[in-house]
Formats: sequence, structure tokens, C-alpha cells
Amino acid sequence: MSEMMALAGAPGPDEREPEQRVTPLELFFDLVFVFAITQVTALIAADSTWTRLLQGMAIFVVVWWAWCSYAWLGNTAASDDGLFRITLFAATAAMLLVAIAVPGAFGPDALAFGLAYAVVRALHVGAYAVLGRGDATLTLLVRHLAMSMVPAATLLVVAGVVDGTARTACWIAAIAIDLGGLYVVGAEGWRVQAGHLAERFGLIVIIALGESIVALGAGAEGHALDAGLIAGVVLGVTVACALWWAYFDVVALVAARRFERAEPGERIRIARDSYTYLHAPMVAGIILFALGVKKTLAHYGDPLEAVPAFGLCGGVALYLLAHVAFRLRNVHTLNRARLATALVLLALVPLATEVAALLALALVAALMVGLLTYEFVHFHAARERLRHALR
Repeated sequence: MSEMMALAGAPGPDEREPEQRVTPLELFFDLVFVFAITQVTALIAADSTWTRLLQGMAIFVVVWWAWCSYAWLGNTAASDDGLFRITLFAATAAMLLVAIAVPGAFGPDALAFGLAYAVVRALHVGAYAVLGRGDATLTLLVRHLAMSMVPAATLLVVAGVVDGTARTACWIAAIAIDLGGLYVVGAEGWRVQAGHLAERFGLIVIIALGESIVALGAGAEGHALDAGLIAGVVLGVTVACALWWAYFDVVALVAARRFERAEPGERIRIARDSYTYLHAPMVAGIILFALGVKKTLAHYGDPLEAVPAFGLCGGVALYLLAHVAFRLRNVHTLNRARLATALVLLALVPLATEVAALLALALVAALMVGLLTYEFVHFHAARERLRHALR
């Protein structure tokens, strides 16, 4: 915690950029991602097998990468007017088609998914190309961006035409090209408004947490509101609140301050590593938890099947492990308490397939509340000084 305070108060560059806020148009655009995330959860819940889980996570990754691309675009455009407005309206329509096609992305709607996704990515690169007119550096960066975007999007279109092993290979190659391209080509040269990007990624975490609340309602739908169901809802909300607390109480504040005060080169690397890459497992963990809690409320008296059990316990573990990596990247210290809790949660996965789902959910809630209570008590004075300093 002392290292976090030191970094939070560290002096930054002499030249401070004017503060940029997330615009109402960007929030409007994010609404379609709410639906896309809901579709991914529903896809896995409809057939909770390991194959379907991998397919759902693959779809999440490509949807995540599209969302990140537009977060960076908005960061560069710094506007909700003109070309950027038209681009986001068009991308919203195309992304909605992507979300609608999610349930059949590996089946009958594979081609529709690939074509709609290609339009989303093409609009993004096209908007960047127009923004880069007269800016040689940005124009070069956009060309580098297209070197990974075009092949990846094309492979997903091809995946809609082929079937079986060939389709799987196309998806794997597309994800590898997209995720690896940013590291291979490099992120140097981009201009980053730290406050805007940190706020944008914080809001997507809120959206994902909203999906867990929706999953609670969906899991309870059609069942009598008896004592067991009420207990499940309360426990599920407790975990969702704990996930919110774990990120927004201190972590997000420190990370944003560290981001804002970093030198330009380091700021770009933080945007790439801490936000674009490391927020993905955070959001994926929340989606997996949403899957687990949805199945829990539907059959709270029975043991969970393997995939929902992994979602319930392993999803929260993945979320915490992403936090551990996030802190390690930004502050260069290891959060042992969160790492230990994540390992215990992973160890609970087999148990969740043997005991009542409600008990498994209670154990997850107890571990999260215990972790946050330990951090609140153990780091109380430092936490108060830190939050006061950041405010």
C-alpha cells in the first residue's frame, strides 16, 4: 500500500493535457456491448459444455477487441461530432448485428457474424484514416493497425464459409493475429488521454457487473421466491458488490493516477498492457461469474455441473488474478491476499460440483467478503490517506 501511495503522489510530466471526458455518444455506443455480453453469457448457459465455453470466450475476445479499438478511436478523436458521430452510429448498427449473430457464430450465423464484424472493424480503421489526414505519424500508425486488423477480420469471414476444424483454425488465427499484432507492431507513437481511457475502461467494468445483476434476475425468473431463492439473490448481489469494491475502492483510483502521471512513452504502454490487455480477463471473469450465478439460482438446491461450477468459482478467481497482474504491472508489487483467495476459489471448483449450488455461492461470497474485510482492516490507515490524497 505504501508503494501505491508513493506512485499515486509521484510528480508527472510538466506538460499536462486538458482533461477529456467520456461523451454521451460513447456511452450510447456501449449499450450494444451490454447486449453482446448478455448474448455470450446466454450462449454458454444454453449448452454448458467445455466446447461451448471456449467458443463463448473466443467470441468475447473478438468483441472485446472491437470495443477496445473504438475506445482508442474516441480517445484520439476527442469528440462526439462530425465524422466520429457518423462512424459510431454506423458501428452501433453493425455491432448489433454481431451481437444478434452470437448464438450462431459457430453455426448457421457464422458468415453473418464474420461479415458484420468485418464492417465494424473497417469503419474503425476508415475513421482513423480520415483523422490521420495531414498527420504523417498517425497515418503510419493506422497502416500498422490495418496490418493486423484486415487479416483478422478476413479470417472470421472465411470462418463463416468453412466448417469444422477449418473454422476453428480460422478463429484461433484471427485471435492470435489481433492480440499479437499490437505487440509485434508496437504501440509507440499513439497519443493517449489517460483520464478518458481510464474512465472508459472503468465504465466497461460497470457494464460487465450489470450483466451479473441481469443474470441474477434471469436465473430467478420463473421460480417461486422462497427462502432459498432469496438467499441466492442476496449472496449473488453480495459477490457482485464485492467485485465492484475490489476494483473501484482503491485499485481504479491508483491506476488512473499512475496512468495520468506517467511519461508519454510509459503512458502508451500502460494503455496497452494494463487496460487493453489486462482488463479483458477482468471482464471475462465477471461474465463467467454471471454464468455460474445464473445456473445457481435456477437450481440452487442441486450441485452445479462442471462448467457452471468453474464459472461461479473460477470466474471470480480469474477476476482476482487479473487484479494481481494489474497491480504487478502498474505498481510492481504482488497482492498476496488476492492471489491466495484466487487459488482457494480455483480449489473450490471440484467441491461446487458435489455440494448444493447455494452453498457453493455462499462460500464464494464468504471468501470475497473475508478478503475485502482483511484489506479494509489491515490497510485501513493507508487506504484512508490514499483515498484522501487521490480526491
